[in-house]
Amino acid sequence: MSTPTASGSDGAGLRERVRAALAAAGLSQARAAREIGVSDSAMSQWLAAKYPGAAAAVDAKAARWLKAREERAALARRMPEAPEWTPTASARRIEAGLSYAQLAGDITVIYGGAGVGKTLAARRYASQRPNVWIAAMTPAAQALGPCLERLSLACGLRPANSRAARLEEELRDRLEGSQGLLIIDEAQHLGTRALEGVRSLHDATGVGLALLGNETIYSRLTGGRRAAEFAQLFSRIGKRVRLTRAAKADVEALLAAWSVEDAATREAALEIARQPGALRGLTKALRLAALFAKGEPLEARHVAAAWRDLGGGTA
Repeated sequence: MSTPTASGSDGAGLRERVRAALAAAGLSQARAAREIGVSDSAMSQWLAAKYPGAAAAVDAKAARWLKAREERAALARRMPEAPEWTPTASARRIEAGLSYAQLAGDITVIYGGAGVGKTLAARRYASQRPNVWIAAMTPAAQALGPCLERLSLACGLRPANSRAARLEEELRDRLEGSQGLLIIDEAQHLGTRALEGVRSLHDATGVGLALLGNETIYSRLTGGRRAAEFAQLFSRIGKRVRLTRAAKADVEALLAAWSVEDAATREAALEIARQPGALRGLTKALRLAALFAKGEPLEARHVAAAWRDLGGGTA
């Protein structure tokens, strides 16, 4: 007799529902096992109705997983997607900086507050140009070796050797003569040797280089007691793009993409865009506001309620 599950389905029915969910989403069995919280072997045995352990425990986990997927799918159907791309004034400045670096084989530094669209514009640029590679850095990539590993993976290399010298050699072979652009996102996380390593790759290969990050990356290159350490890198910077906050024109372009025309709603949106997170925070608020509006035109009260619900206070 099948063990009842929390969903009320018998074991065989539950397994069929899980198989159907995997097929519909194109999920691998291994990925589903991780999401459900069981081992790959346990998942395989359970799907084959040959699990030797307490099948009821796996049934319960699988039922919870299915319920959570169904709830997420229902929310996704109700919540509208943000516009795929909004050509804001800041985005055009970012793309111009990236284009300069690639065409001139030079270095561009693009820096400023969070949420102004640096990463999104870089991805858009990379999707429309050949030989553009984006490597996102984190604190774990501060040192030269991890930084070079990230760059190698971004460039499509699968290095068998993690020695910095070997990674650098393979990257030089890949980048030299490519007329490409290497974009380092979140560059403020890189340490001195890693930044110098990136600069050396640019010098050796002529590849365009764009450093994207917050205000920290530029201040490190230009001021303080350690500025001399970056003299060679700073002297090579050809273009600087500073984006301190989302421009009003950026917000207006985003609101146009969302078809927001009401003056009070636009003012509420502008106030949100002035907060940390800028356009990113505003986009999240607009998506949730559209859900609150239930198909009606967005109003200031929807935007304010969404911003409060997201923990942003009043708008």
